[in-house]
Amino acid sequence: MKRRWAMVIDMDLCTGCGACVVACVAENNTPTVGEAEAGKGRLMHWIRVVRYFRKEHAETRAIFVATPCMHCEKAPCEIVCPVYATYHDEDDHVNAMVYNRCIGTRYCGNNCPYSVRVFNWWDYKREKPLDEQLNPDLTVRSRGVMEKCSYCIQRIRRGKEAALKEGRDIRDGEVLPACAQTCPPGAIQFGDLNDPGSAVSRLMKDPRRFRLMEHLGTEPSTVYLKKLRAQGR
Repeated sequence: MKRRWAMVIDMDLCTGCGACVVACVAENNTPTVGEAEAGKGRLMHWIRVVRYFRKEHAETRAIFVATPCMHCEKAPCEIVCPVYATYHDEDDHVNAMVYNRCIGTRYCGNNCPYSVRVFNWWDYKREKPLDEQLNPDLTVRSRGVMEKCSYCIQRIRRGKEAALKEGRDIRDGEVLPACAQTCPPGAIQFGDLNDPGSAVSRLMKDPRRFRLMEHLGTEPSTVYLKKLRAQGR
C-alpha cells in the first residue's frame, strides 16, 4: 500500500517554545555549529521556528511558524539535482535524500522557495562524551552535502517493518517524527494522508488549512492551520 505522509501544524497551538527544534537535533544527529558559524547564517537545524510580530490594538502579538521541509509533491529541488541525490519516494511520497550521492552543488537549496535545506560546511566535532548521544539509526553526514528534514524517515521505516512482521497496517499515530512526539501543546500532527480516518486527513478538511506559498504550485505535504483570533480583535 502506497502512503502519503503529511504533517499539519496548528499555529493556534504553537507557542514557539522550540522543543521541536531540540528534538530534531537529538534525533537526526544535527550538529551545533557555534556562535561564529551561526552569525554567518550557517545553522544546521532541519526545522526552524520563524517569528512574526503584528501590532493589534496597541498590543504586539507574536505569530510562530514552525518550518520543516515541505515535502512537496512537485518539488523544485528534485528537478535541478544533477546526480539525483534528492528524489521523490513514490512509496511514501516524501522528498528523500541520498547523502552519498550528493556532491554539494547546492542547486537544490537555491531552488527551494522555503529555504529549508542547509549545507554542511564542516565535519563538525563532537567532544566526548557528547559523541555517545548520536542516533545509530541515522548516518552522520560529512562536509559538503546538503541536509534537510526527512519526516524522520528512519521512524517511518521502523513502523512499516513492525507492522509487516505483525501482518497488519500501520496504525494512525504509530509513526511520529521527533518534532511531533515532543511538541508540548500537540501543535504538530503527522500521519498518512491516504488513510481517510487519520488525524491529518481530518485536519486537511479544516477551513483554517493553508499551505505556505500555495501560489507556487509545489503542493507541499506540510500544511498549516491559521491562528484563531477573537471577533473584533
